[in-house]
Parts: sequence; C-alpha cells; structure tokens
Amino acid sequence: MSSKILIIEDEEKIARFVELELGYEGYTTTKAFDGRTGLELAETGEFDLVLLDVMLPKLSGMEVLRRIRRTSSVPVIMLTARDSVVDKVSGLDSGASDYITKPFAIEELLARIRTALRKTVQEDAVLSASGLVLDASRHTVTMMGTPIELTKREFDLLHYLLKNKGLVISREALLENVWGFDFQGETNAVDVYVRFLRGKIDEVFDVKLIHTVRGVGYVIKDGK
Repeated sequence: MSSKILIIEDEEKIARFVELELGYEGYTTTKAFDGRTGLELAETGEFDLVLLDVMLPKLSGMEVLRRIRRTSSVPVIMLTARDSVVDKVSGLDSGASDYITKPFAIEELLARIRTALRKTVQEDAVLSASGLVLDASRHTVTMMGTPIELTKREFDLLHYLLKNKGLVISREALLENVWGFDFQGETNAVDVYVRFLRGKIDEVFDVKLIHTVRGVGYVIKDGK
C-alpha cells in the first residue's frame, strides 16, 4: 500500500511538479493551495506525511504546523524559500520533522521523504509507555513482560494513543482514525473502549496510563 502524502503549497506549478514526481515514485498525493484547506485535510489523519510550505495564504505554514501538532505526530517536512537559521529553528522547534529550502533538487526531497517515512515505520513498530510495550508487527502487548490480551479494536485504539503519546487526542479524532469515517455506532464508543483498556491495564497493573482531559479527549503519558 502506497504512502499518502499531503502537499500544502500555494505555488501551483511547484505543487504540480512535486505531485508528478511523487506519483512516479508510487506515492498517493493530495494538494492544498492555502493553509486553512491544508489544515482541514491534515486533521483528517489520512496522511502518512505532510509537505508544508511556510508562506501560505489564509493561514501561515507555521500556524498550520502548530495546529497539526496538537493532535498528530505525522511527519511534516517544511518547504520554503526562507533559508535563515532563525526560520529553520522556528520550524523545527514547532515540531517539523525536516526542513528543505527552495529551490531544491527533487532527489534530495525524495530522500528526505523516504527517511521520514522509514523513521515513522520504525517508531510505530514497537511503542512503549510506563512499562507497557506494544509490538505492532507481532500484534502483542505486554506490561513488564506480562502478556495482555486485547481485542482488535482495543489494540487499534491503544496503538493510536501510543503513537501519539503526549498529545491529547479528541474523541472525534479517535473515532475517525480508529473506527473510520463510516462508523455508525454510538458516539460514546471511545469512552467505552477506554474503560475496557483501563480495566485490562491501569487497574490490573496499578498504573495511570490513559489520562482524561475533560472536554477534550485522552492522552497517554509515562509514569504513574
């Protein structure tokens, strides 16, 4: 399955050029030409990587990045004509995964994309918090070496929360990314499954893994 990349770039010729080159490499792409539209697309959680221009109409690239980082750890590579150290530091401090300045060689951009996606796959394979270890490749979960039996839905929910450890994820985002956009069940499904996970992890092993942020959603943190 090809990786999905979101291109947020207001210069349509550049966006089209990058889209074609990524298509040749087998990536699936979606384009947005302003910051607000780009943010709305990014927040769907459908993308494996975001290419984000800094100078955008309606909403700046830096603001888009800051808002993405409230709910997602998706890799973001900044594209910009700016090349000052201050701009690069600002982007990286705001959560960018990488930074490339225009004009750039497409070969370099492709290499940076491969690196960011490879790092994400490696990080997602084995995730941990407070002694709990989830191995996605083996579909196993253990706490201090003790196996924990989870249903597929429980596993998928735990995996998504661990993948975004330290970030508060809204119930709506969890429904969209774990249950899917076509989910027709009760809206309290997230709360029900969080209770299931707490019953199998927090209560059994006396840890405080899944935290509730009232009025917002849930977050996994390290420590009791």
